[in-house]
Amino acid sequence: MLINSIDPSGDSSPLAKGARSLLSRYSWEIMLLIILALTNALNFSISPYYKWGKLLDATNLFLDKGFLAMSMTLVILTGYIDISVASTVALSSVVMAVSYNAGAGVPMPLAMIICLLTGAACGALNGLILVKFSELAPMIVTLATQIIYRGIALIILEDKAAGKFPSWYPNLGWGYAGAFPIMMAAFFILFLVFAFLLHKTNYGRTVYAVGKNKLACRFSGINVDRIIFTNFTLNGLMAAVTALFLTSRMGSTRPNVANAYEMDVIAMVVLGGVSTAGGKGRMGGVLISIFIVGLLRYGLGLININTQVLMMVVGGLLVLAVAIPEMRLGSLVKGRRPTVPASAKT
Repeated sequence: MLINSIDPSGDSSPLAKGARSLLSRYSWEIMLLIILALTNALNFSISPYYKWGKLLDATNLFLDKGFLAMSMTLVILTGYIDISVASTVALSSVVMAVSYNAGAGVPMPLAMIICLLTGAACGALNGLILVKFSELAPMIVTLATQIIYRGIALIILEDKAAGKFPSWYPNLGWGYAGAFPIMMAAFFILFLVFAFLLHKTNYGRTVYAVGKNKLACRFSGINVDRIIFTNFTLNGLMAAVTALFLTSRMGSTRPNVANAYEMDVIAMVVLGGVSTAGGKGRMGGVLISIFIVGLLRYGLGLININTQVLMMVVGGLLVLAVAIPEMRLGSLVKGRRPTVPASAKT
């Protein structure tokens, strides 16, 4: 059968060529699947409490970050970054809790809508600043808003906690819809929406184009500013979605919730194969990396690994994810022989 798949000229059959093309195109995702398998093997070997039956419950501990990773993918694909997302989560959560508990208070569904609007407004402000002052570095702008948003949350609640939510609200973070956790069901629904938006629409193709060459896009008549503003607004909105599930899971909120979330989120996106330079990456890789980082944290947490060590592990994954493509590119450049023009040959 193998012999018949190769023609007399020595070229592979269309089936073999297609398989090689598929392997080449999705090599990063295949590598991530191997890493995911190794992560599970490691967790099974180091802890007797890491069991298949408990993994669905475990996803509730990290999929709230997955919501942010989806929108952060769009931001990074355009060559930008947003490190204010954790503070946006905190501010959205605090505003929701205060809206529900203050004075007469508003109904919880309305407080949840206020939470979503708060997150979207924070993201929109980031986008507006970066569009109006394009000479500013995204990292500096979002570092400033990170401090501002967390500061506003501290002003509102100081060092207090806010809770006393309705009895049905914790089901959002811990409940099940049939055989699956509600958070997981919501995550995969939104993942399909973002994957369709990025890979099957003109908007997604424009996001890739902006990430590859903003100047060429501007000369082509593409509204680059609108793309950037929309991506940051979506990122703020998804931060608020994270706030809804995180607050539900915790049962209360404080100004310091979601601390250092931005590190895990950026690690998930970059490990998923999204280039920090923009214009390269797929949602499939990000999906796998969300489970790699999340399950790795969960497994190490079962054996009481220190939080600082966990952050070091995630930081190492981030460095590795950035370094591997550069190493591959460097080896290709190093191994390429310079071509000599025929006229220069003697």
